[in-house]
Amino acid sequence: MYGSCRRTHIRWDSVINTSQARSFVALAASPRSSSHATNRKSRSVHTNSRLQPAYSGHIPLTPFENGFLAVGSALMSLIDTRRADMVAACGETTAGSTLVKLRDIMLESPEGRRILREMPRINSQTLELEKLRSLPENTFGRAYVGWLDTCKVTPDSREPVHYIDDPELAYVMQRYRETHDFYHALFGFKVSALPELALKAFEFSNLGFPMTALSLGASIRLKPPQRARLWGEFVPWAARCGSHTRCLLTVYWEERWGQDLDEMKKEFGVWDPPAGITIPRPSRVNFP
Repeated sequence: MYGSCRRTHIRWDSVINTSQARSFVALAASPRSSSHATNRKSRSVHTNSRLQPAYSGHIPLTPFENGFLAVGSALMSLIDTRRADMVAACGETTAGSTLVKLRDIMLESPEGRRILREMPRINSQTLELEKLRSLPENTFGRAYVGWLDTCKVTPDSREPVHYIDDPELAYVMQRYRETHDFYHALFGFKVSALPELALKAFEFSNLGFPMTALSLGASIRLKPPQRARLWGEFVPWAARCGSHTRCLLTVYWEERWGQDLDEMKKEFGVWDPPAGITIPRPSRVNFP
């Protein structure tokens, strides 16, 4: 599960991306007899009045609808690993108590508390990329912008949160999404199947999102030598490293642009993954 978009017999595109999610599931579960039309209409009015959006872009779901969407998005993510919308929906609908746990961990950390209070966002409007390019070699900010340039990605590629009811927990999920690329930069992971799955294994060990573990099912698409390396080398690294590292959601990354990358790793308690899936260190990256 490492990327973005297309098809199955059910039109999941409309189910996932619009408020039709509730009505679609309700229709699928309702009897088709015309004698029940009035009751269905009454239930629909009651449901719509009970489930009101809690923030911009929020699509509230009943427990049944949430489960239906979780299964559907998980299957679609495995069928087409490029579907970022399916990966996002699966992450939200399966997060459950993990978000509460992560929010509480953030509240116990001085940096985490300030993140929850200030709710910073990460995109091309909030980041000064040219300023980051001017930082000394081997600083985190230089490594991050070097990773963006080398992998030809932007900070604006993350899906907005839709299906988490509590606004604060929705922000925790959004923060995870928007800082995912910082983990790439921290370790120098390339943007391809094997390093993405290795990073998902690390995230599961460090953060505990069920979706990150489910993503490893996509390893069936790897070539046998890559699959052997994933399970024989990278997953064991991820399990050890992720469990010994401070929760990375408590890091106020935007305040650490000028920090030396090696010092940052030592502070967090992380170490480099096995060789073969990383880009050159910042000092070897040629910037335009």
